[in-house]
Amino acid sequence: MERTAAQKLQKADYRLVGAHSGVKLCLWCKKSVKTGEKSFCYKQQFYGIKSHRCLQMSPALPFCNLRCDYCWRDVSLAQKAWKGGMDEPEKIIEDSIAAQRILLTGLGGVPHSDIHLKEAMEPKNVAISLEGEPTMYPKLSEMIEGFHKKGMTTFLVTNGTRPEVLEKMTLPTQLYVSLSSTSAEMFEQLQKPVTKNLWNKVNETLELFPSLDTRKVIRLTLIRGINMDAESYAKLIAKAEPDFIETKAFMSIGSSRLRLPYEKMPSHEEIREFSEKLAKLTGYSVKDEKIESRVVLLKK
Repeated sequence: MERTAAQKLQKADYRLVGAHSGVKLCLWCKKSVKTGEKSFCYKQQFYGIKSHRCLQMSPALPFCNLRCDYCWRDVSLAQKAWKGGMDEPEKIIEDSIAAQRILLTGLGGVPHSDIHLKEAMEPKNVAISLEGEPTMYPKLSEMIEGFHKKGMTTFLVTNGTRPEVLEKMTLPTQLYVSLSSTSAEMFEQLQKPVTKNLWNKVNETLELFPSLDTRKVIRLTLIRGINMDAESYAKLIAKAEPDFIETKAFMSIGSSRLRLPYEKMPSHEEIREFSEKLAKLTGYSVKDEKIESRVVLLKK
């Protein structure tokens, strides 16, 4: 990783792991430890994943083939293709857990639950979603297998542009595809691919989705006045047949504030209204919601 990029990530409280991986304590992990699990992530509410025992990491920090306007990361730092050395999965796993423990020690100096802090030192789930496009790491399958051997569940978030990887890899416990465009034109304008033909690749992933034998989620990042067309999403979802749909508001945080104005962030009421419309169009049902995260869960 380039020195400038590494310095920016460290200033943002990342713990760098090896040549291309990183760990960052999730806001909800911190809140869960501090409150004794009175406050937790929507993933705990929706899927039973304990926020204080979730490790948020990426094996591909500097690599991504999109430059999405709504991304809270500094997309200017991303490289469009893998280059440089490559760490082994075993090293990434062990060093990521060690990095999480180091980051957690900082919570010992503020009011917190001793029981939850102790439990947090032994993560039970890994969210492979922190930054970059994780399917660009050539040994992602081996890394997922390694986490599973440690008795951990795995949540993988991908932008859906590499169906050839998803088709052959060891699948995670839960697979997310992040879908934020409904046409090639919107994809180009909003997500700014750095190589050609990636919208076609996203559609290939949606067509592949029903055949993948794991729990599957389509996550929609919704932006007021830009991509909140339920009818168009319904057609794409019909291809993918996911187990769940998450409709989530774009959040005006981090570097996204440099690219999109605050007014583009939908209210929870708008997300709920969109979700009810999408449910009617797709045959899914609204099952849950977490107001403070502006997210609604739909299920088959």
